[in-house]
Amino acid sequence: MNNKPAYLHNGQAISREGFYAIACDPQRSVAVQACAGAGKTWMLVSRILRALLEGAHATPPVLAQDILAITFTKKAAGEMRARLNEWLEEFAHMPLPELEHELRIRGFDEKNSRYGIADNASALQNLYQSLLQGGRSVQIRTFHSWFATLLRNAPMALLQEMGLPAQYELLEQDAEALALVWPRFFQRVAAAPESLNDFETSVRLYGRSQTLKALATALSKRVEFLLAEQHHTLQDSVLPFGAVFAQYAALARPEDALSGDLAHQRWHARSKALAQEKNKTPQKAAEAVVDAFLNPDLVQRLALLRKAFFVATEDRLTAHLTKFDAATEAEAELQALCGAAAQHEAWQHQQRMVRLTRIAIDEYARLKRERGWIDMNDVEQAAQAMLNHEELSGWLQQRLDARTRHLLIDEFQDTSPLQWQTLHTWLSSYAGSGGGMAAPKVFIVGDPKQSIYRFRRAEPQVFKAALAFVVNGLGGDALTCDHTHRNAPEVVQAVNDVMLQAQGAGEFDGFNAHTTESDKTGEVLALPAIERDAALAADDGDPEWRNSLSTPRDLPEVTLRTQECRQAARWIAEQLNPKNGQEARKPADIMVLARKRVSLSAMQDALRELHIPASQPEKADLGASPEVADIVALLDAMLSPEHDLSLAQALKSPIFGASDDDLTLLAQLQRQTGDKRACWWDILQSESLQKSERLTPVLYAAAGKLTAWQHLVQTLPPHDALQTIFDQGDLMARFVAAAPAAARNRVQTNLRALLGAALNHQGGRFVTPYALVRALKAGKVMAPPAASPDAVQLLTVHGAKGLEAHTVLLMDTDGTAARAETMATLIDWPGEAPAPTRFSFLLREKSPPVCNRSALLAEQTARQREELNGLYVAMTRARQRLVLSSTVPARPQANSWWARIQPLAVPAALPDEALQLAPNAEVQIQMLELPFRHNHQAFIAIQSEAILPAKAADAAYPLSARLGEAMHRLLEWGPQGEAEGPSAQRRWTPAQLHAATREFALDAMSVAEAHDMAQRIRFGEAAWAWDASILSWQGNEVPITWRGQTLRLDRLVQRADDGSWWVLDYKSAPQPEKQSALRQQLQQYQQAVQQAYPDSTVQAVFLTSQGQIRPLQSDERYPEESP
Repeated sequence: MNNKPAYLHNGQAISREGFYAIACDPQRSVAVQACAGAGKTWMLVSRILRALLEGAHATPPVLAQDILAITFTKKAAGEMRARLNEWLEEFAHMPLPELEHELRIRGFDEKNSRYGIADNASALQNLYQSLLQGGRSVQIRTFHSWFATLLRNAPMALLQEMGLPAQYELLEQDAEALALVWPRFFQRVAAAPESLNDFETSVRLYGRSQTLKALATALSKRVEFLLAEQHHTLQDSVLPFGAVFAQYAALARPEDALSGDLAHQRWHARSKALAQEKNKTPQKAAEAVVDAFLNPDLVQRLALLRKAFFVATEDRLTAHLTKFDAATEAEAELQALCGAAAQHEAWQHQQRMVRLTRIAIDEYARLKRERGWIDMNDVEQAAQAMLNHEELSGWLQQRLDARTRHLLIDEFQDTSPLQWQTLHTWLSSYAGSGGGMAAPKVFIVGDPKQSIYRFRRAEPQVFKAALAFVVNGLGGDALTCDHTHRNAPEVVQAVNDVMLQAQGAGEFDGFNAHTTESDKTGEVLALPAIERDAALAADDGDPEWRNSLSTPRDLPEVTLRTQECRQAARWIAEQLNPKNGQEARKPADIMVLARKRVSLSAMQDALRELHIPASQPEKADLGASPEVADIVALLDAMLSPEHDLSLAQALKSPIFGASDDDLTLLAQLQRQTGDKRACWWDILQSESLQKSERLTPVLYAAAGKLTAWQHLVQTLPPHDALQTIFDQGDLMARFVAAAPAAARNRVQTNLRALLGAALNHQGGRFVTPYALVRALKAGKVMAPPAASPDAVQLLTVHGAKGLEAHTVLLMDTDGTAARAETMATLIDWPGEAPAPTRFSFLLREKSPPVCNRSALLAEQTARQREELNGLYVAMTRARQRLVLSSTVPARPQANSWWARIQPLAVPAALPDEALQLAPNAEVQIQMLELPFRHNHQAFIAIQSEAILPAKAADAAYPLSARLGEAMHRLLEWGPQGEAEGPSAQRRWTPAQLHAATREFALDAMSVAEAHDMAQRIRFGEAAWAWDASILSWQGNEVPITWRGQTLRLDRLVQRADDGSWWVLDYKSAPQPEKQSALRQQLQQYQQAVQQAYPDSTVQAVFLTSQGQIRPLQSDERYPEESP
C-alpha cells in the first residue's frame, strides 16, 4: 500500500492546519492538487472570502470586482456564486466567537496579521452588507465568458485581421452551423479540379462516409489544425516513405522495389527453395510467389506476397512458415515493403486531407462572416491573438493588471492547451520581472485523476505545466491533498485497492492512497450479473400478441440492458421500502451512473414501472420529454394529417385520453373504407361517421377540437396558436394530473419552455409551426434546468462530476472495450507548447504508419488512463454505498470496471418480487370535466372567431393583392375536401375557405374568386406537379438561402423520370413573364436552386391564375416594356 502523507507542501509532509493556512492565504500564489471530496471548491471560495476581508486593508484596497474566479461551466459558476453568497449571508448573522472559528479553519494566522482575529471576525460579519452597499460583485465566470469580455475590447482592425465580424452573434453550440458547411464545401470542391481529384480519390479508396468522417473530425479540431499549420507542423506530422525507409528513397513508390530482374531473381529463388519442402504450406507459398510475379500490377503483387506469407492482421509470418529459411528471409523484406507502403499511403492521405480540410475550414469561416457568427473557438483564438499582438498586448496587459488582483481557477484539470496558452501569455509577463510589476495572486486547484473531458480538448499535461509555472515562474507553492471528507472508509478502501492495483500493473501513475474524514459505515455491493444466455432465452419461444400502440418491441440487443435495469430498479425499490428493519432511503439519496445515456433512459423506464420518481438532469433535449413529445405529435398531426402515428400518439396522450379500444376502432373504420390512402384524420372528420354516432364520445370530442385547433395553427403564429390550445384544452392541468408527484414540476417547466420556444426559436424570426416541429424533433431546442428534489438521479459519469449521493449504483460496468478508430486525427499538444507538435490524419489505428506508432501508443495510453479516471470519478461519488450492476459480456473483459471492483464487493440480495412506493407517496389529482357538447357545423366558426388575426383587421391594401395572397394560402394548404365521381377534383374545405376569408378580409364573392384561381392552377396545365407518382420530391413554401438572403419558393418539385427540378411561381397576373421585376425574382429562385443542385437541370416557370404555364424568358424578348 502507498503510505505517503495525506498533506504535502512542495513534496514534503505538512500538517492539516499548515496545508489550509497556505491554500487559503490570498497573499500567496498556490497550485493545489486534491483528491475527490477534499473540498477544492471550499478552498477556492474560502480564499475569495479572505481576499475580500484582508484586501480592505491593502493599499490600494482590493475591491470585489478585482477578484476573478474562473470555472468551466455556467452551472459550476452558478454554484460557486451561490456558495459565496450563502456564506456571506450566514456569516452576517453568526456570533463573533463562531466567526473566529470559521477564520481559523480557513488558515487565518493572527500572528502575521496587523489586525487581531476579533477585528477580522467583526469585519467578516459586516462583509455582506459592505458588498451590497458597494454595488459590485466578485467576477465569477466561465473561461468562454472571460474570453468574450476580452474580445469586446478588441479594436476593429484586429477583428478584420482575424476575419471576424464587428457585430456578431455568439454561437454556444456550433453543430447546426457546421451542418451548413457541407453544401458550400461540395460546391467549392467541384469547382477546383485538384480538389475534386483529392475528394474522388479518397472516396474511391475509402468510401464517401469515411471520407466525410475524416473531414468532420478535422473540422471539429479546426483550432488545432490552424495552429499546427501556422507552426508548420502539418507536413512533418506524416513523413514521406523515403524519409522513414531510406532503402526506398530513390523510388517513386515502395512497390517499385518488386520490379526488375533482381527482384524477380530474389523472389523466384525463395520460391524454388520453398517448393522443394515436403509440407504443403511452403509449397503453396512458392506457388503464390510465381503467381504474384505474373501479375503486372505492382500494388497487387505486393498484396499477393503479403497474403501468401503473413497473417491477416499483422505483418509477420504465419506460424507454419517460421521454420523455413527462405520464408524468414522473405519476411524481412516484406515487412519493410509493407511498412513503406503503409507509410506512403498515410502520407498521401495526409496531403489530401490537409488540402480538403483547408477548404472546409475556409468555407466555415466564410459562412460565419456572412451570418455574423462567432463561435467559442473564435473567442479563444481572439483572446490569445490580442495577448500576443505586438501593439495591443501592452495595452491589454495594463487593463488586466488594473482589473485583476486575484485570479482563481477551479477544476484546472479540465483546461485545454489553448486556454492555458492564453493564460500563460498573460501571466508569463510577470515571471522574472524582478518585482517591478504587480502580478495577480494566482490560485489553481484541480485533480488530474478526474480529467475525463479529453473530447472537449481538456489535456492533463496542462495541469503539470501550470503547476510548474506557478512554482517556478511565480514563486508560488505546490500543495497536494489525498484526504477526503466524503467517502466512508469501506468505499475509500475499494478506491485505493482498485487504483493501486492498476498503478502496480503500469496502467496508472501518480495515485496516492486516500484517507477519509468520514466515520460512517459503508459497503460495496454487487448485484448478480445478468446471464447472457438466460436473458436472450427469455426472448425466445412462441411469440405472444403485443399491443403495438402501448408496448414497444424488445429487440434482442436491448433485452440484456432491459433486464439489467429491471433488476436494478427492483433493488432500488427495496432500499426505499426495506422489509429487514433497515433505514428507508429517499429517492434523492440514490444516484445511478452510466457511461451512455441509452442505459439511463432504460433505467428511467424501469423505475417508472415501479412508480419510483427519477430524473435525468443532463437530458437537455426539450423535444425528448414525454409531455412535449405529445404536443409535438399533436402539431405534426395537424400539419400533416396523413401522419397516423402522430395522431395516435396525440389521441392516447393526456390531451384527449383515448383508450386502446378507441384507436382500434379508428383502425377498423379505416380498413372498412377500402381506400388505402384514407388516414385516421379523414375518419375523424367524416361527417357521415359523426352523424351515425359510430365514433366514441372521446373520439367525437377530439374530432371537433382537432378541427378548431388545426385552424388556429394554420392562421396564427405558433406561440399564439399553442397558447390558445393550451387554454382551450386545459393542457397544463391534464399533463400535471397524469404525471407522478415528483415529476410535476418538471412537466410544468417543460411545457412553459415549449411556449417560450414557440416565441423565441431562431430569434422569433420567420418561425412557422412546421419549423418548430422540425426543430423539436431534431433536438435543437434545449430544455431548461429543473430541480427534482426527491427523485433518483440518473446521470452519466461526466454529468456527475462535483456531485455525490449516499448510494451510487454503477450500470453497465462490464461493457465491451472501445473499437480501434478509423479516419481519426492524432494530435500531440504538450502542455507547455504553444501549438500542437503533431496533427496527423490516421486511416486505421490497427495499422498506423511507422512514424506515428509511438504517438499512437501515447494516445492509447492516455485513453486508458482516462478510462481509469472515469472509474475513479464514478466510485468517489458514493458517500456510503457503492453498488455494481452488469450483464455478462459476450467476451470476458479483463480490465472492465466490473472485473476491477467485483472481487472487492459483497453480493447484494434481491427482493423476491418488485416493490413500489407506498401508495401515500403519490398525491392523486383528479380532472373533473364538463360534458363536451359538439356541434360539428358551428364548432369551427365559434372557435375561429376567438382570436382575430392582425392581417384580417387591416383591409387597406388592394383587393387584388389580397386575392393573390389568398390564392397562395389555399395552394399552400392544398385541397382536402371530397368530390363525387371517379375523375372529380378534390376541393378546399369550408374551414379552409373561412380561414382565408378571415385572414385576408375577403367577402364571399372574393374568396370564391381566390378559390377558382387556386383551382385552375392546381388542376391546370401543371397538374402533374402535384402527382406524387411522377415526383421524387415536392414541397410548398420552400425556404432556400441565396447570397446571404432567405428566399421562399411557392412550390419546388423534382421529377422522378429525369431528376430535373422545377421552380413553380404562382401569379394572379395573366402575363407575369412580361414584368421585369417578376422575371428577375424567378431568375433568383432558379439560380438559388441551381446553386444547391449544380449537377441537375433546373426549370423555372410561372403558373398563372388561368392555369397556364408561362416559361421564364430572357429580358431581350421584352425590350420596350415599361417598368
